[in-house]
Amino acid sequence: MEKVRIGVIGVGGMGSNHLESIKKTERADLAAVCDIRKDVADEKALKYGVKAYYRGEDMMKSGDVDAVIIATPHYDHTPLTIAGFEHGLHVLTEKPIAVHKQDAEKMVEAHSMHKSLVFAAMFQMRTDGMYKKVKQLISSGELGRLMRVSWVITNWFRSQAYYDGGGWRATWSGEGGGVLLNQCPHQIDLFQWFFGMPSKVTAFCSLGKYHNIEVEDDVTAYMEYPEGHTSTFITSTGEAPGTNRLEVMGDRGRLVVEDGKILFTRTEAAVAEYTRTTDKRFEGPGTWNIEIPCHNEGIVGHQGIIANFVDAILDGKELIAPAEEGIKSVELANCMLYSSLEGNTVELPLNSTKFASKLGDLIKNSTYVKPEVSEERQDDFAASFNK
Repeated sequence: MEKVRIGVIGVGGMGSNHLESIKKTERADLAAVCDIRKDVADEKALKYGVKAYYRGEDMMKSGDVDAVIIATPHYDHTPLTIAGFEHGLHVLTEKPIAVHKQDAEKMVEAHSMHKSLVFAAMFQMRTDGMYKKVKQLISSGELGRLMRVSWVITNWFRSQAYYDGGGWRATWSGEGGGVLLNQCPHQIDLFQWFFGMPSKVTAFCSLGKYHNIEVEDDVTAYMEYPEGHTSTFITSTGEAPGTNRLEVMGDRGRLVVEDGKILFTRTEAAVAEYTRTTDKRFEGPGTWNIEIPCHNEGIVGHQGIIANFVDAILDGKELIAPAEEGIKSVELANCMLYSSLEGNTVELPLNSTKFASKLGDLIKNSTYVKPEVSEERQDDFAASFNK
């Protein structure tokens, strides 16, 4: 195989972006498009000169594609991924890989029976030079032992028009959640990529606090880790102007990631050792202020993930975002919501069966009436891509 023939399932807003990324990617060939809306699929097929399909399985069994990118509403990720493996196809799925941990487990289990196939997740923020540098600083031990982490990510503003613009959005039955499943999977993925998985989660999620929706649009979570450090994660789609600030406190200083910069206030001595040995009662150790340089290398963003997906298929290259790791961000999001709904601290690993049952109850007992769906528009996504 010299080129990977890729089909995209779901060619709405995000799927349309992927069509352009595929066209720009070496050794990738856009071979087909699929959407349950016949007019949408036909329009994209005509534009790109490829065949249109209206059912994912029809595309998968056609022989036209070697791999699929899944960019459908969330609940469809699981059955389409499993079907892809059954048809011998490589799969790249949009975030979140699944609505809940139990579905993610089914996907991982299905892939375990088809190990020769590549299974990747669209976590394109892992390609960003700034976040790659943060990962390097933490993994190298430059910050020393972690003490406290805080990420305030409230610049995911969404208007009521956004939520009214799709029949599946912001409902338990259509989306399975709100800001934790739609806007924040990237940050939650980075959170676990940087800091690992916590042992306990206590969260407060407000349902429809700022919008006429039935799912969460405001979240404050507190996490405890086996190594002893703690973290908070705060997000909202109702604040403007919002904040995107990651602060990491370690035994060797404070790292702040904000406004596209990495600022490191490094202590001249390890804080724990200084605390034990100094005769000063109020004065902390001396510090150096450093701006850590960072830049992007190679292909980044959505195209970077697609290019890496192609390289993994053709050359066996290591994936930037293996989909098996996607189960971790799903589990964290589920834990936050479950903690809030139950009013208790949740210990990890999450009981996936219990959470799936809880979500089923939310769907069954929902009394929410979705406003009349406004016309779906192809708005510019640029303002949505948080740095």
